Amino acid sequence: MKTSPLLGVLLLVSLVDTNVVVASFFDSFNLILNRGPGVPAASIQSPSAAPGPTPYPNAAPGPASTQPSSSETSFNGSWELIRNSSGVSVMHLVITKENKAVMFDATHFGSSKIRLPEGNCRPDPTGKRNIDDCWAHAVEYDFVNDNLRPLKVLTNTWCSSGGMAADGTLVQTGGFLDGGRAVRYLNTCSTCDWVEYRTALSVNRWYATQQILPDGSFIVVGGRREFSYEFVPAPGQSNPSNYMLRFLIETTDNVENNLYPFLHLSTDGNLFIFANNRSILLDPRTHAIVREFPPLADGGSHNYPASASSALFPLRIRGNPDSPVPAEVIICGGAEHKSAALASVDKIFLPAFRTCGRLVITNPNATWHMEQMPTRRVMGDMLLLPTADALIINGASNGTSGWGWAESPNLEPLLYKPTAKKGKRFRRLTPATIPRMYHAASAVLPDTSILIAGSNPNMRYNYTAKYPTEFRVERFSPPYLDPALALHRPKIVKEATPTTVKHRESFEIVFSSADLLLELGNLMVSMYAPPFTTHGYSMGQRLLLLSIAELSRVSSERWQLKVTAPPTAAVAPPGYYIVFVVNRGVPSEGAWVQVHN
Repeated sequence: MKTSPLLGVLLLVSLVDTNVVVASFFDSFNLILNRGPGVPAASIQSPSAAPGPTPYPNAAPGPASTQPSSSETSFNGSWELIRNSSGVSVMHLVITKENKAVMFDATHFGSSKIRLPEGNCRPDPTGKRNIDDCWAHAVEYDFVNDNLRPLKVLTNTWCSSGGMAADGTLVQTGGFLDGGRAVRYLNTCSTCDWVEYRTALSVNRWYATQQILPDGSFIVVGGRREFSYEFVPAPGQSNPSNYMLRFLIETTDNVENNLYPFLHLSTDGNLFIFANNRSILLDPRTHAIVREFPPLADGGSHNYPASASSALFPLRIRGNPDSPVPAEVIICGGAEHKSAALASVDKIFLPAFRTCGRLVITNPNATWHMEQMPTRRVMGDMLLLPTADALIINGASNGTSGWGWAESPNLEPLLYKPTAKKGKRFRRLTPATIPRMYHAASAVLPDTSILIAGSNPNMRYNYTAKYPTEFRVERFSPPYLDPALALHRPKIVKEATPTTVKHRESFEIVFSSADLLLELGNLMVSMYAPPFTTHGYSMGQRLLLLSIAELSRVSSERWQLKVTAPPTAAVAPPGYYIVFVVNRGVPSEGAWVQVHN
């Protein structure tokens, strides 16, 4: 039976639970020498029945049917220490479809705080010492049950890259020394461990960036003194060569400042690449540069070690699957070109930037639109939230990425609302008490809280430094987790919701809600691709706002939303996504859905 959402409906459900090295010695040496780097429910139409609003670029909020109203709250978030030790210092972090967090570090920093199983030690990869390394340098963290499982990574994962494959396997590339050309695979079963191919890549990829493409393959771009890109080969195979990208040569400087380039897959299948202060659109199928954008002219650099934050704004899917989906990126923070040199050699820590630039990468005539953050920030994480807002968290206010190259931890998270009016987009949230600087990471969990771990701005594990190696793990609850808003929090009925969908396919999401005045105009369905986060950048992060066709009541306790899956693999590459139902700005706990062709 369908009923008008304008009528209050008493649902017999209980309330939702409210708790629901550019920094190596060699890097510093290079700097000292100033050397270069070698519808309806009771006939209510869906938002997609009419032309959609201009997406995020400089747009005022759309009508209520396209911009769900938010429940107001003065709650600015809360912090909770959930574990005293992660076992390893968390340099890299990714969430799996089994609701686990894979967390790992480099392999050469010495003893961690968790051992490998008896008889499963790691041999010294250099062969110079006749001893085994019995310490784990990677763990799988069950954040639901608070359990750690040590993982045995063999080659050095220091400052490497990664992403989640279409089948949910973690594919992880590059690193340092013996790990520079490696590709590693981690299936996410309860007993799985790393499988590694040491010579899969054509060159060493240290500080490179990885991105999944529409066909499910991965591209890896850049790295220290590597001005090229290549595609991850099939397991067991090796790349004989790569593709030169002069753009990476043009964007380097005496401290590089173009490492970990920002990669964002555009909705037309082209790849946006940002390095230092410039950006291009590359067609990875033809290897042609389709477009070069104007420089981000704020006077500074934005990639490692200047380490700004970047994200692809949520992609709004309209009712017509053939309608183009505009795409916009944002880059916030960064540092002056010379900041790393001054910090590393002279211990002068220049103020980080407050600037944010937004660019519509699907617009051939795109220009940057600038604004200011409330605080300065370098090496912070930018995470897309289920509500289509962004969270900027971690980092410092002065200096750059690197061992001891930053001061003044920025403890204050920022909430950014892309569709608000300029000047009203930022909100300052409850500060942290633990500095999270170089080598920290964070992730959005399926329960919509934020997992935060890591921080080690030291050459090795150091527990007495000004900013010691950090093993504590925290959760941050954003404002939408205010207990006073629990009434509005939907609950997805997972057993009545599909676990796999095809592109363009209509499917139903069943949920319960205690909200007495459930309205279609206040509902949104978002679909999130969890990223691989390291060094202040979340690789492969993507949030989709699905087209809603219908809201209907299916029982006294349950409602059903009919939605449409993303139209193409360029809009949503194949893989596992977390689906959320958002009511009045309050998201449900997520449900995993696999999207495929």
